[in-house]
Amino acid sequence: MDERKKDLLKHLPKIDELLLALEKKGAFSQNGRDYLVAASRAVVEELREAILASPGNMTEMPRLDDVAGKVEERLTAMHRFRLRKVVNATGVVLHTNLGRSPLCGDALERLMEVAGSYSNLEYDLEKGERGLRYSHVRELLCLLSGAEEALVVNNNAAAVLLVLDTLARGREAIVSRGELVEIGGEFRIPDIMEKSGAILREVGTTNRTRQGDYERAVSERTGLIMKVHTSNFRIVGFTEEVSLEALVSLGKAYGIPVMDDLGSGCMIDLASYGLGREPTVRSVMNSGVDVATISGDKLLGGPQAGIILGKKEIMADVMRNPLNRALRIDKLTLAALEGTLVQYLNPQNAVRAIRTLHSLTEPLPVTAKRAKRLAAVLRRAGIEGLEITLKKGFSAVGGGALPMQEIETMLVAMRYDGLSSVRLEERLRCLDVPVIARIDGGEVLLDVRTVDDGEFPLIRDGMKIIAGRSFEHAATLLTS
Repeated sequence: MDERKKDLLKHLPKIDELLLALEKKGAFSQNGRDYLVAASRAVVEELREAILASPGNMTEMPRLDDVAGKVEERLTAMHRFRLRKVVNATGVVLHTNLGRSPLCGDALERLMEVAGSYSNLEYDLEKGERGLRYSHVRELLCLLSGAEEALVVNNNAAAVLLVLDTLARGREAIVSRGELVEIGGEFRIPDIMEKSGAILREVGTTNRTRQGDYERAVSERTGLIMKVHTSNFRIVGFTEEVSLEALVSLGKAYGIPVMDDLGSGCMIDLASYGLGREPTVRSVMNSGVDVATISGDKLLGGPQAGIILGKKEIMADVMRNPLNRALRIDKLTLAALEGTLVQYLNPQNAVRAIRTLHSLTEPLPVTAKRAKRLAAVLRRAGIEGLEITLKKGFSAVGGGALPMQEIETMLVAMRYDGLSSVRLEERLRCLDVPVIARIDGGEVLLDVRTVDDGEFPLIRDGMKIIAGRSFEHAATLLTS
């Protein structure tokens, strides 16, 4: 180590000195002493590492006030919430990275009411004794789906795990090779089966599985026949699969329960709105399947949850499984789920009220009009150097639902003088309310299908901030 580095290390600010400087800045009014000490030590350690890593071009120690300023910056960042609202302008309706389904107004109201007070989470008001938390949504779920019984856990992976652990632990679960899928976050059906204690018995080939393949696999070791929604991919061309109805008949013939991991949880017929065929929950339950699992935060449009629907005798076993308690949902999820499910009592109202369904079913002429309004809002902002054009494009469903479906949309394309599309997208992403867009052909594209009208001002104000900072940066360059 050269002498200059040794000298710099000797003059690293002492923690007591930093605390005195921070006290003068009024930092103690916002933060406890312990946190100030921890942040000061972290900043000093970063400074130490910078000295050791430098090639020798660091000639002097930063002023004490500057180091104290770094501590303040660190603490200010800690006060800023990490989980934040963003504007989804990507056109991916069920964007897993952006939280999938925004909750409808009624769900938000129910959540706030229950979160801010005590509730009858596990209390039967009629009997004046302990009740079951699942009872609050059980009747709604059974009515909407046609199932005999319903249970809710914390996500669909948990629902699949719980059912497999109950029905097939130590026994074989028969699954088509073409349905051994992996979805986002490296969630793999074979891995979940292994964790549950079920023994995978794959049948058929990747592209073709026949009923005879299932029949030949049935033995005294068989505990379950399982069908899995292929979620975010499709096999096309020379293909064949066995219908759920045929599997139900096979299960009845051999006395083996049949499970359908439906996944997305579609409660309305999307085909009637010009979208592709996605099996509805009711159609699956009408097939006579013994048990089905769906997600609460995909096409259902509610909070993250795993919903298990099935026949009473099967569900009784699932509910008694000790694993159920480890996977149960809390009062906030229950409140939001109830507020969402109520909308489906009137399907037309659900399409209007639930933002996911509204985004998916909004007619192109309406989307185009909204795109024109956003373009007008941006033009009226008077941002010099901002070029706005309208372009036709396609939105995506996302969330593993209808992976081949493209939905026509209208895009607002932006170019801004002095910033490349990559830089502009990055700055939109770094706003206090980040705007998440996509890039194509040197333009930043905003897809209004996933942008609410109330978010237009956020985009406009964000662009004003970006333009102001760009001007300040240019002025700095000119005067330096």
